[in-house]
Amino acid sequence: MSTAYTSINFNRESQVKKITLAALVFGAFGATAHAQSSVTIYGMVDAGIVSEHGGKAGAVEKITSGVGGQSRLGFKGVEDLGNGLSTIFVLESGFKIDDGTQDTSGSLFNRQALVGLSSKELGTVTLGRQNTPWYNTLTSVADPFGANYAGSAKNLLPAGGSNTRTSNTLQYSTPVVSGFSGDAAYSAGEQAGDNKAGRQWGADAQFKQGPLTVRAAYSVRNADVAATGVGHGNGKNTLIAANYDFQVVKAFLAYGADKGFNSAPLPTTAAFAPAATAAVGSTDSRDLLVGATAPIGVNGTLLASYIKKDDRMTLNQDADQYAIGYSYALSKRTSAYVMYAHIRNKNGAGYTVGNNNETGSGNTAYNVGLHHVF
Repeated sequence: MSTAYTSINFNRESQVKKITLAALVFGAFGATAHAQSSVTIYGMVDAGIVSEHGGKAGAVEKITSGVGGQSRLGFKGVEDLGNGLSTIFVLESGFKIDDGTQDTSGSLFNRQALVGLSSKELGTVTLGRQNTPWYNTLTSVADPFGANYAGSAKNLLPAGGSNTRTSNTLQYSTPVVSGFSGDAAYSAGEQAGDNKAGRQWGADAQFKQGPLTVRAAYSVRNADVAATGVGHGNGKNTLIAANYDFQVVKAFLAYGADKGFNSAPLPTTAAFAPAATAAVGSTDSRDLLVGATAPIGVNGTLLASYIKKDDRMTLNQDADQYAIGYSYALSKRTSAYVMYAHIRNKNGAGYTVGNNNETGSGNTAYNVGLHHVF
């Protein structure tokens, strides 16, 4: 009896295993037939020697991570749901190659963390932490330095904090139709007691056809603090940018307007010795950028720009930045670079020459570095 029972139990177990295996095989086949998915690991490693001058700290020499783009490690994935619809996600973490620490302490995916649905016909909706339409306009259309190196437009244009990227964001991106496309984003302030405090919204519209790209962006940030009842109203930023590739040279032009509380804060307020007139962030200013890139030989690229900050407040703290640089492609993924920028501050203005990762300590900076993407 005991032997027969064991035999019957074994046969049933074997049948169950066969059914389970068949189900797994069929399930895997079905998933392959109806939904293709992929995950890509990507990143950037950038470090440079930075020499800064003109601030109260004197001459500063250091090795800095992220001079030509923040060093990062990212994961992005897509799953084809069929009928032109896909699920997408991005998780991107910044780090410092000079000391191995996180770019933002205590935040793992501080650069981007989003998930969404993308339709070839209807566009893309994403939720999470992501770049603002205003910042994407600055980096991809307006600035020949791409907001990187000593010549970064972030030195004078208001690209700090929530103008760069925002958390708790819902964003919609249209499909491209006859060269036209656009984005709209809303970021919840999530402050208890006041659903308007800290919220932000922005949008952009772009036309791209052949060598011409034109994009306009607008951003509104509410600076109220619900916990204290302090009300500052809205800071507003407008940026209109264009570039045109003439082959022998690519020309860049941008114009910005900044209005309201914290619309154009200083990147740092402690770089220069105290002056008779203290440096303050402008609440009413205009920005002008003119720039170019040009191929030099087979692998080289020359970069140059001029930026003017026109402060329209009583102090009239204007500033001008002059920048030039050279990048040499050692391969498709690796490049070496040499960059220089100088800011001329007026009437006690306190703008500094930084780079993609740092605000800088003076009004002049030199960069020599290496940049690799994977």
